[in-house]
Amino acid sequence: MTGPAAIAVELRGLTKDFATGLRGVKVRAVDRLNLRVGAGEVFGLLGPNGSGKSTTIKIVLGLLEPSGGECRVFGESSARSETRRTIGYLPESPQFYRHLGGRELVRFYARLSGLGGARLHDRVEEAIAWVGLESAADRSVGTYSKGMLQRIGFAQAVVHDPRLVILDEPTAGVDPAGAAAMVALIRQLKAQGKTVLITSHRFTEMEDLCDRVAILERGRLLLCGAVEDLTGGAARMALNLDRLAPEARQALRTWLGERGLPFEPVALPGTRLEQVYLAQVERREPEATAAGDRA
Repeated sequence: MTGPAAIAVELRGLTKDFATGLRGVKVRAVDRLNLRVGAGEVFGLLGPNGSGKSTTIKIVLGLLEPSGGECRVFGESSARSETRRTIGYLPESPQFYRHLGGRELVRFYARLSGLGGARLHDRVEEAIAWVGLESAADRSVGTYSKGMLQRIGFAQAVVHDPRLVILDEPTAGVDPAGAAAMVALIRQLKAQGKTVLITSHRFTEMEDLCDRVAILERGRLLLCGAVEDLTGGAARMALNLDRLAPEARQALRTWLGERGLPFEPVALPGTRLEQVYLAQVERREPEATAAGDRA
């Protein structure tokens, strides 16, 4: 990736302090963070509670002003209202107006994003169909299951066709079938060329979805790289010989030996992303958690 157009999100020396208590003692939630998210990639943000993930996301969204450094989205300051129109956001626990129907909810957010006229109608219907909620579109959101709430939340996040989609724990509290549906939607976003910034504690999903991940701890970057590089490469292929008769197994061993190929057991599976994460993040006391950041 080269040039500004190839960078979706760029953080340079990003710092955020919060004043706490009557004396206004400052607690640092993000500490001189440097990070780049390439356009068109799925990028995972990992870290324990208090690591600075949520604060970083809020700065990217333009909801918080940094204390120092800068945040740029597609080359523009994240503080600009025009920049915000290029972003879609699904929070971890969305608090929607429960009396609205699903279609009404998506239309409401589409209007907030500047859509109107025929394009408004078309995009609302497309977004609802994309998440598979046509049959429930006129039901009150208050009657939706957790999985349905996440899907209607996904619809409102993409209804204005953003270039960057930020998903904060999109599968949290969702059953396996609902989680699989969300993963499929994320893969479709990538296929469309969208950039996806995602936080999650489901490491298997992050391994399968993300091109690269960054691990934060106490507001600092511990590690960043391609998932394949961090976990030691792509998974090896293995042949299960347990059901082969002893003579067949010996014949295979002989055939391989004649060709100079080793026949030896290997330990499977290889390193998992969760192991990389745990090796990097130190255990901390609860009081060390950064104020105002719960994820």
